[in-house]
Amino acid sequence: MPVGDHAAARARKTNLTTYRVAVLCGLVIGLSLALVGEEQGARAQPAMLVDSLDAVLGDPRLDGITVAVTVRSAETGELVYDRQGDLRLPPASNEKLITSAAALADLGPEFRFRTTVLASAPPRNGVLAGELYVRGGGDPSLDADRMDELAAAVAAAGVSDVDGAVVADDSLFDTVRLGTDWSWQDETFAYAAPISALSLAPDPDLNTGSVQVDVLPGATPGAPAQVGLTPPTRAVQLDNHILTGSPDATRSLSGEREHGTNRIVLRGTIPLRARPAHPLFSVQDPALYAADVFSMALARHGVHVHDPALRRSPTPESAVELAHTDSRPLAQVLFPLLKLSNNPMAEMLVKTMGARDAGVGSWSAGLGVAARVLSAEGVDPRRVQLIDGSGLSTSNLIAPDDLTMFLVDVQREPWFALWYAALPIAGVPDRAVGGTLADRMAGTPAAGNVHAKTGTLATTSALSGYVTTQSGERLVFSVLESGFVGDPPHAVEDQLAIILAS
Repeated sequence: MPVGDHAAARARKTNLTTYRVAVLCGLVIGLSLALVGEEQGARAQPAMLVDSLDAVLGDPRLDGITVAVTVRSAETGELVYDRQGDLRLPPASNEKLITSAAALADLGPEFRFRTTVLASAPPRNGVLAGELYVRGGGDPSLDADRMDELAAAVAAAGVSDVDGAVVADDSLFDTVRLGTDWSWQDETFAYAAPISALSLAPDPDLNTGSVQVDVLPGATPGAPAQVGLTPPTRAVQLDNHILTGSPDATRSLSGEREHGTNRIVLRGTIPLRARPAHPLFSVQDPALYAADVFSMALARHGVHVHDPALRRSPTPESAVELAHTDSRPLAQVLFPLLKLSNNPMAEMLVKTMGARDAGVGSWSAGLGVAARVLSAEGVDPRRVQLIDGSGLSTSNLIAPDDLTMFLVDVQREPWFALWYAALPIAGVPDRAVGGTLADRMAGTPAAGNVHAKTGTLATTSALSGYVTTQSGERLVFSVLESGFVGDPPHAVEDQLAIILAS
């Protein structure tokens, strides 16, 4: 522009235009100097950031550990920092970022899971001549209270006697209960519960497919501890070897569900007058467990089931609906999934997507849906290996480069705001908000700022999500680590996030 103006001025040969050219030249020089200064400042800032992040990643605690890190601008996707970002590693529970987003994209935020009670034939004079079916709809939030509501509805429909048995229908999903490469050592624990379309959660955290064992000290030292189950069920047996210790004894409790059974063996000591313990254990057959809890609820509401044996079978097409219960919207169900990193919930979402889209409630069908969502969010699914929905399998693989691009692109989705709010928030002590980050990064610039998903396996740790800098710029980041021995390097992950927030 100045050159053109100068040529025109020379053609017109006017003093006024010559003056204008001089002013423009001065402006150009001033602007050039300003731009040089800004460019040098812009270069200095990333250089300082790179140096700071490099220093953290030089921590001796990371010796021998494979670490991959990517940081991007959340607005443009531009790379801000990279350390082996194209290296594929197990994401652990960072896998739930993909699963939850896929569920919102495929099922929708308002999707509700339905559990239905049906009869072989309509009741006559209060009697059901045949079986009473409980058909699971893949609801990961179903609990004993809602089972009780179903039983009350059956009684309110005029049913007082069931000639047959209570039958569990979990046919929406396939019969593969455990994921590929899940460790047999995890089988006892609630976080690795078998997956069924009809399942029950015993606690407010919705650890579906598990039962809560309640342990209280006995009356005197040396006496057996008092034990019970929440919810009460005949489907699980307790073998109690826990003794009451002296008031100053050390609490030492352990338990294991015997392989292939619902028999839980308990051992250890609980001090006299100590507060109760409430460990969770997975159940071998979630569908029959849920059906038993429902059967006991029927008895409380005056409905007599003549055949006490629990069975499993698909519901006949001719069956008559008596009652149903719907879950909260998926948007609300996601909070315990992401905030508390609920594994069985993630797997049930995967199989629900498969059942809805492919007519097969399997991992392969559901993960096919997740792969399509990845592709829609700018990630080549051929670069990612999805084995399950929770990240419990060590064969899941993704690179921080791809995970951060996913985090960038997912921001354009209409449901992003609620998904973002469902992520754990660093340093917020309320578990319903802070989740698995409630006690991390407190009192730092990252507290109340970082929204991210944690992930931990035996030798793998991860942290991926969003952070806003002090200048107001939002960044996305992903830190994946593999091969550590002992405690996971959470402090290093936290320091990286704190630097980005600063």
